[in-house]
Amino acid sequence: MSMTEILTNNRNDYFHGHTMWQKKIKNKHMKHIRHFLIALLLLVRTVAQADEGMWLPLLLGKLNEKQMKSLGMKISAKDIYSINSGSLKDAIVSFGGFCTGEVISNKGLVLTNHHCGFDAVQNHSSLEHNYIRDGFWAKNNSEELTNPGLFVTFIIRIEDVSSLALSGVSATMTERERQSTIDKNMTLIRSNAKKEKYQDSFVRGFFEGNQYYLFITETYKDVRLVGAPPASIGNFGKDTDNWMWPRHTGDFSMFRIYAGKDNKPADYSPDNVPYVPKRSLSISLDGVAENDFTMVFGFPGRTNEYLYSAAVEQIMTVNDPAKIAIREKALNIIDGFMRKDEQIKIQYAAKYAGIQNSYKKWQGEIMGLTSTNAVGKKKMYEAEFQKRVNANPQWKAMYGSLLNDLESAYAEFKPYGLARDYFNEIISKIEVFTIASRLNALANAYGETGEVDGGKDFPAKLAAAKAALQDLFAEYNADVDNKLFKVLMGLYVKDQPKKIVSPLLLQGIASEGRENNEEPGLVLFDGEKFTQENFVLGLFNKPAGEMIGIIKESKLVQLYNDIVKTYQQQVQGKLNEIQARINKQNRTYMQAQMDVFKEKTFYPDANSTLRVTYGNVKGYNPRDAVQYGFYTYLDGIMDKYKPGDYEFDVPEKLQSLYSAKDYGQYGSKGKMPVCFIARNHTTGGNSGSPALDAYGNLVGLNFDRVWEGTMSDINYDPSICRNIMVDIRYVLFIIDKFAGAGHLVKEMKLVHPKRK
Repeated sequence: MSMTEILTNNRNDYFHGHTMWQKKIKNKHMKHIRHFLIALLLLVRTVAQADEGMWLPLLLGKLNEKQMKSLGMKISAKDIYSINSGSLKDAIVSFGGFCTGEVISNKGLVLTNHHCGFDAVQNHSSLEHNYIRDGFWAKNNSEELTNPGLFVTFIIRIEDVSSLALSGVSATMTERERQSTIDKNMTLIRSNAKKEKYQDSFVRGFFEGNQYYLFITETYKDVRLVGAPPASIGNFGKDTDNWMWPRHTGDFSMFRIYAGKDNKPADYSPDNVPYVPKRSLSISLDGVAENDFTMVFGFPGRTNEYLYSAAVEQIMTVNDPAKIAIREKALNIIDGFMRKDEQIKIQYAAKYAGIQNSYKKWQGEIMGLTSTNAVGKKKMYEAEFQKRVNANPQWKAMYGSLLNDLESAYAEFKPYGLARDYFNEIISKIEVFTIASRLNALANAYGETGEVDGGKDFPAKLAAAKAALQDLFAEYNADVDNKLFKVLMGLYVKDQPKKIVSPLLLQGIASEGRENNEEPGLVLFDGEKFTQENFVLGLFNKPAGEMIGIIKESKLVQLYNDIVKTYQQQVQGKLNEIQARINKQNRTYMQAQMDVFKEKTFYPDANSTLRVTYGNVKGYNPRDAVQYGFYTYLDGIMDKYKPGDYEFDVPEKLQSLYSAKDYGQYGSKGKMPVCFIARNHTTGGNSGSPALDAYGNLVGLNFDRVWEGTMSDINYDPSICRNIMVDIRYVLFIIDKFAGAGHLVKEMKLVHPKRK
């Protein structure tokens, strides 16, 4: 039994009267018991850092190395991060700025998730060459496909620049003044940073802006698609299995980094050559066993582990439910069209997956926060914080009213946060508003005399807008968007106070006598023509003045502007004012926690910077009478197999390999491993991150979390939080035995660490 489970069981015993011993305890003793439990909670949180935490790699030697080795790690912190010699960090890339990838050969071969590379696969797909359905494998370098706009970024080094970034900052500053000072300091830090001409840099805040770090980077912009399995493997289980365990998904794709002939970053050129990395990952063929040490190295996006309890409660009861309801409507509409039309399925596959991903994640988040009593635990933690603060005169003067201030601020924030979510979720799902936004931006850039305000760059803006709209229409269907407009704008009208709803929208509905049917169609605002590619792109063939006139007179653009204006006037201003207060209070609270709880080692929330997380391979028990193991096999794929099914079809070649048990060197004891889970603390952005064994060898590819543990972004709990990885042996099996692309495997270094 874990320490967290012990704590939970003890709290149930103490506070709910389940034992005869409790009944004999007098009230005066209960206070002591409660204090003991709070102390135990703090101890548990400290101990749990064997699993919890997203750690900066340059600090591993100071903060984590001893513990990592106690869990089984066989390498040193310097093997993971070093600026003086090649280390594991030199094989890790930020893939496109939204995922992680890793270099797995000395010829620049990069591995990431199928869903991370999906946009590239989709862009190269057509009805004639459906790489989504059939997969894609380049037989040689000349067949690898270019991807304009796709890039990978290496981290060269990381430096603590907190004192420089915070120079001149005072407690009396407003948040705007403070940020302005920090921005100026960060500009100076970047300009003075030691780096090569082909390198770049950025500065990022940590611990709510109490610390700052400089990152020196190298970005390669010629990244070509090498291989991807069919969606029936790379996205097996699709929506049903997303965020779920057990999982049987071969979620991977392969790319190659190209560089100039000097091995430095270069724009695309047919003369570019495969990049030679400082370090590439060796690949283990030995797999993992229960309790084996694992480490995930990547770029986690965003977490909020130190939120005040009221914020967590609002997420559970207000914000997540609202966003779930909106996305459910959108998903039902898109799914209905995708099932009837193969072309729409291709056009909307990535959009649907993007909407569905967070939709299901938020459901699991609510469930996990509820089942682990996240709010109650935070309130216990806050009670202990307040007790310690009150006992220390200096802390009391600095932090005495802090929790009350946070409580008041979040109560004031609540309705505006809900309005924000409605605006963001609804407007972003209706693509005709994206069209209106693009055209409106052109109108705003065009002066009354036909010149751009302050410059001559209007032709460039015109060309950029046209290109963006051409890309949009390539993956667009007017019927889908019309239906989304009708249903989602109906929610926008019905579910919000009328004062924050666009008056122009309400007038349009009223003019049709539709007060009792608040689902407006685009026809009310002459918007249907803006769903037509010929009309919209035809505007760019007209003289600029005529084009701008049509845009300004459009009822749809006027509606879009009124929705945005109403939101800015009724919501955004107040939201920003309250958020500024909360940001300052959260920054103070973060520092206060580090001051008050000296026994706890704090890690910074994720912010899309390079992090290491570590733990052990482990199953879990999500609810009564349910126990999940830590491994899945190809047998499970065949158990789920439904011929011709959108989610659970299995390619004939994979069926044949299974029937013959033809697993090559990748099978284990007559079975083909597919996925496994561990207690590594991950989040969005960790998709594609390498899962490494005790020796730093690649054993898997991180791609998801279990549904019950998606609340780990807010409240990590080692009892149910698990990350999901595809076993690297299954990846190699698909590449070699299924796809017949063994030439790619020959580029890699395969090892057997457990045979030592």
